[in-house]
Amino acid sequence: MKKYISTLLFVLLLAGGSTAQQVKDDPQPAGKIKKIGDKLIRETPFAYRLVLPARNQRFNGLCFIDFGRSFGKGKEAVAYAYTQLTVQRDTLLSVEIAHNDACKIWCNGNLVYEKNGTRDIAIARDERSMAMPDSFKVSLKKGHNDLLIKSATSGKEWCVFLQPPSEHDAVTNMQPTYPEIGLKNVKHIDSSVATLSSWLVCGPFPPGIDTPRALEKSFRFGAMYPGLTTPVTWTIPKVEVLGDMINAKAWGTTYQWNYHNGGVAWAMEQLSELTGEKKYSRWAADFCDFQMEGMPFVDYQVNQLRAYNSANAMVINSRLLDFTLAPSMPLIYRLRKEKDFKNKSIYQDYIGKMMNYAENGQIRSPGYTNYARTTPEEYTVWVDDMFMGIPFLVQAGLYTSDPVKRKLFFDDAASQLLDFTKHVWDKDARLFMHANYSRRPQVKLPYWSRANGWAIWAMTEVLLELPENHPKYKIILHLYQDFANSLIRYQSPGGFWHNVINRSDSPVEVSGTAIFTMAMARGVRLGWLDRKKFTPIVEKGWSAIASEIEDDGTVHKICVGTMCSEDVNYYMTRPFYDNDTHGSFAVIFAGIEVQKMLDQQRKMRK
Repeated sequence: MKKYISTLLFVLLLAGGSTAQQVKDDPQPAGKIKKIGDKLIRETPFAYRLVLPARNQRFNGLCFIDFGRSFGKGKEAVAYAYTQLTVQRDTLLSVEIAHNDACKIWCNGNLVYEKNGTRDIAIARDERSMAMPDSFKVSLKKGHNDLLIKSATSGKEWCVFLQPPSEHDAVTNMQPTYPEIGLKNVKHIDSSVATLSSWLVCGPFPPGIDTPRALEKSFRFGAMYPGLTTPVTWTIPKVEVLGDMINAKAWGTTYQWNYHNGGVAWAMEQLSELTGEKKYSRWAADFCDFQMEGMPFVDYQVNQLRAYNSANAMVINSRLLDFTLAPSMPLIYRLRKEKDFKNKSIYQDYIGKMMNYAENGQIRSPGYTNYARTTPEEYTVWVDDMFMGIPFLVQAGLYTSDPVKRKLFFDDAASQLLDFTKHVWDKDARLFMHANYSRRPQVKLPYWSRANGWAIWAMTEVLLELPENHPKYKIILHLYQDFANSLIRYQSPGGFWHNVINRSDSPVEVSGTAIFTMAMARGVRLGWLDRKKFTPIVEKGWSAIASEIEDDGTVHKICVGTMCSEDVNYYMTRPFYDNDTHGSFAVIFAGIEVQKMLDQQRKMRK
């Protein structure tokens, strides 16, 4: 019944026109997507809440002891840190480590790591992990294992970082087992202490990494030790308070820094243009201002408090397009569209950095122009990055006042689009694989719906602005047309596309359906696609999408963010969420483009 009503409303819609102000129950696409925008306006706080840092009970990620925050810096000294690692069976554990100056580590009284001399902390941020310069192995016996760290400082930095080897976000059937870490099993430590910290620290002591001290041999509470200036005893490290996002769901929030929330802001800017209602562009401006004004705070948390995984941390020197070019779209779009506004100079500085990153920062496939990633393998080509990078190149070409730069960005966008297809376009299936491993090009990954959406969306962004006399314009147009004609083979009777496009036994999904509908509506309106053939496809797609939008703006059936895998069952069983911005911004764009197509057809009938 629900789908019947949506279809009936769509038929009624075709008989009417659109106005800038939509009534509450207006069945037109603009009226539907305004409900999503209104929900975002009602519910997005654009603020941080103060929290204690999350404490992992498993040694499954980065952990650190910041002696400098606890004991101060500026003098030569040493200090100790203690924790327990608990395993269910005897285990040989690999540990990656980074630290300043000299460091020693004992496990159950046995020296397992030692490095002398002076050095700076050398941690390199990878796409979703941190690369450490050193490593060691430690034999853990079944049960509880004591880990003692002795760290020296020359008076500058004073911190030790530990982590297990990174999986580089690889999706595997066998999940590694990580030790428990913390103080909850240590005799005579109250649970309230163990809840606050996984570590105890003691110091500072006079310098001397090789000077033995009593606490290296026996572990006692209630004992005082001669410190650098005063007697010291065991305590917990300084506990910092961090700014965190408010009301985060399993999929995230509507306002943290990432490509899909940047996409929402970009969509809201264009929804405002479509409807003439400034409240939507005001939300987009609030999103952009929150990110730009908040960068000093985020930088403080990341680089002073060492909270590398704290809220919005990826806005600081990320190496992933999801957190660089793609979320910058509403910023550069606003710079193009508005003459003057608050924080404009901050926007300009940031976009200048992103334009340089687009040219020189992001890695590319050797011998090709297309962007690539280091996860899960070096030079993996993700179809997602057609959207994460190429639309920004187009916007950069429109934004720059330098005609040479404009040509450079447009040429790069066109070349990248075609080079991406050499890696991830399956000519036989006429669909895009989610990714391609450059070192194992023969491996075929599944045809995930939203990933295919990123590809066709990028094509339309290039076709919108690339001059028709550009040598690659017709090639891209023909690719877009071929792909669109391939996609319509898989539209379900209800108007949706399935989460795995060519698997009708996979669930139908909204975000991919929205992107395909948007891209085809754009093609019909601009004459890239046959109007008679594709208009019914678009109508059917929008009817399906509209059936999943509630009156309060809730959007259903959105697949959560997804890594790449060779295992099709991984995609078949991905969880779906309501209001996940991976899908809601695509739905807003779909509504915008379908509305424009309908308005054009109404004018043509007059």
